[in-house]
Amino acid sequence: MDLQLTGKLALVTGSTAGIGHAIAETLSREGAHVIINGRTASSVEHTATKLQAATGNPVFGFAGDLSTAAAADDVLKRHPGVEILVNNLGIFEPKPFEEIPDDDWRRFFEINVLSGVRLSRLYLPAMKARNWGRILFISSESGVQIPVEMIHYGMTKTAQLAVSRGLAESVAGTGITVNSILPGPTKSRGVDDFVDTLAQASGQSFAEFEETFFRTMRPSSLIKRFATTDEVASLVAYVASPLASATTGAALRVDGGVLRSAF
Repeated sequence: MDLQLTGKLALVTGSTAGIGHAIAETLSREGAHVIINGRTASSVEHTATKLQAATGNPVFGFAGDLSTAAAADDVLKRHPGVEILVNNLGIFEPKPFEEIPDDDWRRFFEINVLSGVRLSRLYLPAMKARNWGRILFISSESGVQIPVEMIHYGMTKTAQLAVSRGLAESVAGTGITVNSILPGPTKSRGVDDFVDTLAQASGQSFAEFEETFFRTMRPSSLIKRFATTDEVASLVAYVASPLASATTGAALRVDGGVLRSAF
């Protein structure tokens, strides 16, 4: 299927690894011109060079912390023509509720929520002028089913759902769509490190820990395994494409069936 993404300019925040990198790679393979983002110039340059060599399509790099207003203004100046904005930048950290200080709540909100709000606000005027654009928030099933081990993370993922729906309502009747993507437990770099640490602590292999995790902590999963980043990226690429013009204001799941509700 041709997703009609050839030549579209896409910014994927937090895309030097994990889900963000898989999204950037998938969009690039579909012909989009992709902007890779990370905090360090070395990782951004390495990722962008490698990706362009692999796909043969233009790949740009932007090194900067896009949870800050200064970096957001800078990327807008350098790449004002972004047509597809994928707000993927985010952090997570398991911590008991009683041990989460005010500064952590602020930090999680700044990075996971306000970064996407700010970039969407900056790029929306140009999207309105051309009457076409795609804004996606990479939320999580944790925004619906709040994990007790990281309530502050779940809060930010719920906030993304609210922002996404409200923004979609604000551009009703235009060629701009706004959607949220809800991955479930996914085998990304951060999760790999987290799982490996827990597996080693319990004396288990990854496969053994995975079986235990889905039996005891995510028993509602229908696939009974961690999703791959490519599986998430495939959905994102479709929703970012012109083919998905009737899909907007939605919270779309790629959660392996973890969420039991039908809606």
